[in-house]
Amino acid sequence: MKRQLFISVLLVMLTFSSRAAGLLVETESFTNKGGWVVDQQFMDLMGSPYLLAHGLGNPVSDASTEVSFPEKGEYYVFVRTFNWTSPWYKGAGPGKFTLYVGNKRLASPLGCEGSSWEWQAAGKVSVNNLKTMVRLHDLTGFDGRCDAIYFTTDKNDVPPSDLDSLTSFRRKALGIPDVAPKAGNYDLVVVGAGIAGISAAVSAARLGCKVALINDRPVIGGNNSSEIRVHMGGRLEAGPYKNLGNLQKEFTPLKGGNAQPASNYEDEKKMNWIKNEKNVDLFLNYRVMKVTMDGNRIASVTAQHIEQGTELSFTAPVFSDCTGDGTVGALAGADFRMGREGKNDFNESIAPDEADKLTMGSSVQWYSEDNKKPCGFPEFEYGVKFNDQNAEKVMMGEWTWETGMNYNQITDFERIRDYGMLVVYSNWSFLKNHMKENTQYRNRKLGWVAYVAGKRESRRLMGDYILKQDDIDKNVQHEDASFTTTWSIDLHWQDPVNEKNFPGNAFKAVTNHNVIHHYAVPYRCLYSRNVDNLFMAGRNISVTHVALGTVRVMRTTGMMGEVVGMAASICKDHSTTPRGVYHHYLPELKELMKKGVGENLPNNQKYNEGGSLGEWPENEKK
Repeated sequence: MKRQLFISVLLVMLTFSSRAAGLLVETESFTNKGGWVVDQQFMDLMGSPYLLAHGLGNPVSDASTEVSFPEKGEYYVFVRTFNWTSPWYKGAGPGKFTLYVGNKRLASPLGCEGSSWEWQAAGKVSVNNLKTMVRLHDLTGFDGRCDAIYFTTDKNDVPPSDLDSLTSFRRKALGIPDVAPKAGNYDLVVVGAGIAGISAAVSAARLGCKVALINDRPVIGGNNSSEIRVHMGGRLEAGPYKNLGNLQKEFTPLKGGNAQPASNYEDEKKMNWIKNEKNVDLFLNYRVMKVTMDGNRIASVTAQHIEQGTELSFTAPVFSDCTGDGTVGALAGADFRMGREGKNDFNESIAPDEADKLTMGSSVQWYSEDNKKPCGFPEFEYGVKFNDQNAEKVMMGEWTWETGMNYNQITDFERIRDYGMLVVYSNWSFLKNHMKENTQYRNRKLGWVAYVAGKRESRRLMGDYILKQDDIDKNVQHEDASFTTTWSIDLHWQDPVNEKNFPGNAFKAVTNHNVIHHYAVPYRCLYSRNVDNLFMAGRNISVTHVALGTVRVMRTTGMMGEVVGMAASICKDHSTTPRGVYHHYLPELKELMKKGVGENLPNNQKYNEGGSLGEWPENEKK
């Protein structure tokens, strides 16, 4: 069934004794969000989405909602917030905002103290009207954040801060039932609506599967959406199955380029395309937070709405993890790897001598615009100092503005994203306010800075086969060859100059393109080796860190999704598993890959195919 509309504000009146009452307000559920945005990227780390005042140094308009208090009286107010620059700067941070209850302004400013997500005392308010407006008033435009507001008549009734206790508190306060209602009956549940996910969903749907497609943002397309703005990469019409990739010709944006205007990424085109598929039910703004197992099989996944907090349970014979982070696989106990393997682990010459935890980083892209007249920018210096020698004298930043390689891309992700924003603002502040000769910047203003980070690497779910450098170098041919990778082995590491200027805190990356011949990747890389009914498509498939460098671009991940959708249809037709497709129905899968599921349109989107050595010569194939 389609997602139903639920109440827009999550308010629950709590009575703890005859003398104490409480009210929890989740800010992401505000009816009027004003200029604040909902940020759900770190729900698994801090328990909830939150509102973010992402104004690029200009205060955003107020967010507001009407609340219903359980009774009149004096209430102590606690606000859950985070001083986001605290990892780098010990003083008051820039994310300042004020809370208004009715016409009363409470303690100000909020959001600029402490060093972790915490409940900050905001003072006391006298409530005479049970129905009262609550407002968040941003003071700086520099990414102040507010998770929740708690009103209580007991000054000692401070909500818990540790994740488990806070989660239990929220569920009780918000009245979330222990058993989530079922969303419907499906043949395939796809989690993640990036290019891999939408391709998997439509591929399966066109072959007769009823598909649920779950996405934790209001737009689809993942890194190729207007929220992140990365262009599609890789080549279509290559390898043994040249009709794989035809789906992408139906929805891919016609313009290329990273960090370009939002319209270049054609969100609406993708959305209309997916909504026209009658066998696909799209669940926007739902994030999978729980997996229920039946032995080695996934029985169901439970997804939480990022604004309303309500949950839905999804069941199907097979699931596909297209989250990029391998979220479903990790929750299901699937085997996975993170970091770099050593040279001897898989005999990879490009790998480091010893295994380590380094990954490719995440990019916070940005650009500036010509304001046609002089304009200012606030002073912004919070622990990272720029000068004439180390400043980046540029007017935009795309993929090279990459952070977090030496941090965990799952557990440290908020820090990684925040550092990406921190250096953009700090560098721009120096260019505008302190660089000796900055004539070229006087009329320029920040036009766009991403707050949804573009991630390249985190968990890689292990399948029955692990693709490695040797497969690609030697063009090892497998009987289950499927989608073709054409991009070079493109692995990023810290820019040496930037690392020298900012030791241990580099925010720029470089790469070395190891050009390859087109290579058809085994189907066995697309399903879990220990969770019996789990597919995966995207950057979380079964590869080494080195091999990830060639399969991770989006045209290639889209073809992965098509293959997964085809295999899912075979699972439905024969009541088999992803592994069963390989063992018993591989010829059928090959026929589907040969035929394809997309329209045979002209390939007019060749703007970022990347360099490769081309098809492997017939007389050199081994």
